Amino acid sequence: QVQLVESGGGSVQAGGSLRLSCAAYGYTDTINYIGWFRQAPGEEREGVAAIYTIGGVPYYADSVKGRFTISQDNAKNTVNLQMNSLKPEDTAMYYCAAKYGVNRFRALEYGDYKYWGQGTQVTVSS
Repeated sequence: QVQLVESGGGSVQAGGSLRLSCAAYGYTDTINYIGWFRQAPGEEREGVAAIYTIGGVPYYADSVKGRFTISQDNAKNTVNLQMNSLKPEDTAMYYCAAKYGVNRFRALEYGDYKYWGQGTQVTVSS
């Protein structure tokens, strides 16, 4: 089992920045992708960014490229999501998730992820 604990989030004005962190506990050697997903009310959950933990290869949704940066701290078993130039449409509940995967083209497919955190709210006001 793997447990994921998110921190960060909150409220910010458009153009501002927030940083989310996801700490992984348990059998972390059984996972090799950690991702961030978001879900706004009435919307489907979507992949935002993910990282292949072996080598730290990042993957981003087109909607956040150039604004969000995903990184990992191996010593702390933590993955961070730095979110800059935030827009009102970034408002959502953000979830950290983890999986063992073999297909990099599915890095942002939320249905493939096995372990999920509780979520943290991000609200961007205009």
